[in-house]
Amino acid sequence: MLAAPLLDALIDRSLEEDLAGGDLTTEACVEASARATANAVARKPLVACGGAVFLRVFQRLDREVEGEVLVADGTAVGVGAVLWTVRGPARSLLSAERTALNLTQRMSGVASEARRYAEAIPAGSGVRITDTRKTTPGLRSLERYAVRVGGAHNHRDSLGSAVLIKDNHIVAAGGIATAIARARARAPHTTKIEVEVASLDELDQALAAGADIIMLDNFTLADVKVASARARSAPGRPLLEVSGGITLERIPELVAAGIDVISVGALTHSARAADIALDLSL
Repeated sequence: MLAAPLLDALIDRSLEEDLAGGDLTTEACVEASARATANAVARKPLVACGGAVFLRVFQRLDREVEGEVLVADGTAVGVGAVLWTVRGPARSLLSAERTALNLTQRMSGVASEARRYAEAIPAGSGVRITDTRKTTPGLRSLERYAVRVGGAHNHRDSLGSAVLIKDNHIVAAGGIATAIARARARAPHTTKIEVEVASLDELDQALAAGADIIMLDNFTLADVKVASARARSAPGRPLLEVSGGITLERIPELVAAGIDVISVGALTHSARAADIALDLSL
């Protein structure tokens, strides 16, 4: 997850978005001296994620707020589980409520989705479920942490963390072989070269050019099996990754086809926010 200064900056921006004009309702209805306790409660089954973020939101608004993480990140809980608790000035708890829930509902939703995909991998296969860069702007680090909490893995963090030659790079470079050769010559020697292919013909070009990792984009199961057989017989045996249209139901058949990595954009871009409520008491 983010280092403390960066996390604080993210939280501060989120609080400002909600509180730039103050909290008219709370300030009008609640006495400044009132104190309260608030519990974050799961309304539906979920994988808890973001306890430290939850507490930090309230503490960034008001240093008087104290609290505890009652359920560790990564724990699957049922309806009614109390995840985290805070106590302090009632106005502060009410004013920070939505920001705290927005972030942790999102994180717990991603963690829950990642858990479903991770558990669909047959035991002992060694195949990885990974996320993609299809993340919510500004929240990538929190969502990627949630993916790990759920039991899946992260792909590249940013454009500067790995070489992944995609279709438009291939067009701009003038072909797969040229793109791979240039990447091999210019990227750091510690960097693997991954290329995305959209057909078996492009797969053959990537194999001939010596790609370290080949991503099969929107391949049919039949073509995945052919690609796997060709990769196994190729010098150096590149890792095979599949992406595009991945559903839970497809995981076992893709694993059986000999794939190494399954990247799933839906872990982040389509995960539903977890149902968590804040119950306040005086």
